[in-house]
Amino acid sequence: MIAVTGEVLIDLITDSDGCITPRLGGGPFNTARAIGRLGLAVAFLGRLSADRFGRQLQASLEADGVTLAVPGLTDAPTTLAVVDLDPAGSPRFRFYLDGTSAPGLEYPAMAAALPGGLTALYAGGLALVMEPIATSIDRVIGSDLPPGALLMIDPNVRPEVIGDREAYLARLSRILHRADVVKISSEDLAYLAPSVSAPAAAAALLGQGPALVLMTDGPRPARALLRDGELTAEVPEVQVVDTVGAGDAFGGAFLAWWCGNGLTRADLHRHGPVQEALQAAAEAASLACTRAGAEPPWLAEVQDRPGWRSAFGAPHQPPSR
Repeated sequence: MIAVTGEVLIDLITDSDGCITPRLGGGPFNTARAIGRLGLAVAFLGRLSADRFGRQLQASLEADGVTLAVPGLTDAPTTLAVVDLDPAGSPRFRFYLDGTSAPGLEYPAMAAALPGGLTALYAGGLALVMEPIATSIDRVIGSDLPPGALLMIDPNVRPEVIGDREAYLARLSRILHRADVVKISSEDLAYLAPSVSAPAAAAALLGQGPALVLMTDGPRPARALLRDGELTAEVPEVQVVDTVGAGDAFGGAFLAWWCGNGLTRADLHRHGPVQEALQAAAEAASLACTRAGAEPPWLAEVQDRPGWRSAFGAPHQPPSR
């Protein structure tokens, strides 16, 4: 069982004509859906609203095979992000967080929601900044994570919502000491280490605890940095609609491929499986770029691609719409 914790929200996507389209979003929410669509058992530890948006988000999790582990819905309104797309389809976000649903997950509820038989936990995004969920994640990782469970972190840094940079970096440093895998983008690294090149900053993260750092850089090759070397995978060229959720599809696909093939945190030093999982993740992310909003691919859509031909399981068909 894989658990994903973090925010769930609605992306209000604004196009060049000023038209606004609401889409389901939130990095960890997208990641959980990616894992579920690839056929893995996954539980989402996040707080959803009882409003109409919240019910839509809950229905989407269920349709994609994700269990909502935190019982009950809150009366707080659904968290919102306004997304402006540039001509290349890259998003710029503005967030509406105060008094909304996503931040409001207290530690006792999160700890109680951790599923039994946990093999991996994925955490990150805005949830490492918003309170009380940020403190809840910090405490769960420090106190409640089973020793054998793989921990994957995606900071998915949003500088515009970080009010106290030093406190944020201190929390991230604590979490990285327990992390096994860090998925990070070149944009994230520009915030975390502004005076250092992205590859050097990514490599430096290995010294904080993780065994593996996965670095994405848009259409450029994805990198896997291990303590004894570096691997790369080309990102397949596609017709980009937008890049919303591409990084989430990448992280979810890597973790799904890894756990679905029976690999654990003890295997993260093995170059062969890391190379295959990196390729599989790049392929899933590129497919996510071919449609509007965060829509990760299904197993049936990736199974014939090079990174997935030797992967686990039978095709998991998308539901009819």
